[in-house]
Amino acid sequence: MKITDVEAIYVRLPEVKEQCDSGQDALIVKVHTDEGITGIGEVDSAPMAVRGVMLGPYSHTTSSGFKHLLISEDPFNTEYLWHKMYRANIYAGRFGIGLHAMSGIDMALWDIKGKKLGMPVWKLLGGGFRKKIRCYASVLFGNTPAETSEIAGRIAGQGFTAAKFGWGPMGQDAKTDIALVAHARKGLGTGIDLMVDAGLPWDAKTAIQRAHAFSEYDIFWLEEPLSPDDYEGYRKLSQFTPVRIAAGEEESGRNTFRRLIEESGIDVVQVDLTRCGGFTEAMKIAALAADHGLSIANHGFTTYINVSAALHWLNSIPNALIAEFVMQENTNLRESLTRQRVRAKDGYLEIPNEPGLGIDLNEDALARFRVD
Repeated sequence: MKITDVEAIYVRLPEVKEQCDSGQDALIVKVHTDEGITGIGEVDSAPMAVRGVMLGPYSHTTSSGFKHLLISEDPFNTEYLWHKMYRANIYAGRFGIGLHAMSGIDMALWDIKGKKLGMPVWKLLGGGFRKKIRCYASVLFGNTPAETSEIAGRIAGQGFTAAKFGWGPMGQDAKTDIALVAHARKGLGTGIDLMVDAGLPWDAKTAIQRAHAFSEYDIFWLEEPLSPDDYEGYRKLSQFTPVRIAAGEEESGRNTFRRLIEESGIDVVQVDLTRCGGFTEAMKIAALAADHGLSIANHGFTTYINVSAALHWLNSIPNALIAEFVMQENTNLRESLTRQRVRAKDGYLEIPNEPGLGIDLNEDALARFRVD
């Protein structure tokens, strides 16, 4: 089997709100083969920049578009192809967008392998730790505390045992921050774990103050309260608060995750398969976290391609804690792009058992939302 083509397709809702909802557009990856098997992947990043990295021409030895590197290669050689892409794009690809582009391609390559062999990706990765995994409903804070309480009330009625609220007006001032968390807890009631995604707004001392204030509302974790590069701040925060601290979605590749894991003192490592380097790199990151006694949660606020990929991966590692499942309202792109729609049942997501990722594109929707 040989790779014959690589596509990077940008899709976008007609109207995109200026809010932290990355489900409003997406970069979909297709890797085609000479046997008619097409693997799919996704990247949650700066879509057109990633598209350029994938489809751009060869420039020189350490700066090459990935499509140029992959044509005629065997898609089963995932480890080799990962390193080929990394080595041939060192100038632009050691961190950030280059790793993001590799993530979508790697995801598609594993999808090809599973489809060819008739096996789910989790089985190819050596997994089988669970048949289902607990998930949390992930949404943005409402524009006001009262609106947040209404959203929480709707989530509470859908069987979830955990929910996360993030970004929105969080970070304006102490009164607003605390009111948002208080109203989220009020709407959820007791018996449902509450996560808070602060959205990178504070310095370490402020984050420590907020963590202590939020602990009154029995939060399960406080996520990304600091700049992702403030490892010392995270260390202080983790040391001086009893609240679990979660972070990692901003990282790309195990080298940046190593610093986060070894220097920050966080409790939960969050990994986005569409940014970290795909399955090939995510397995190494999970092992690194396990060596330091840390739990893993996926990050994903985009399409069901990401969700499906995350379920395969979480089933392949022993230290998976919980899965993120987006419940943000009015995300028509997510509901349209794939033929299958993932649904939670009683607060759990079933592990896919179909070949590859177990999810297929809706080509009509892809054409409708495509931006060339």
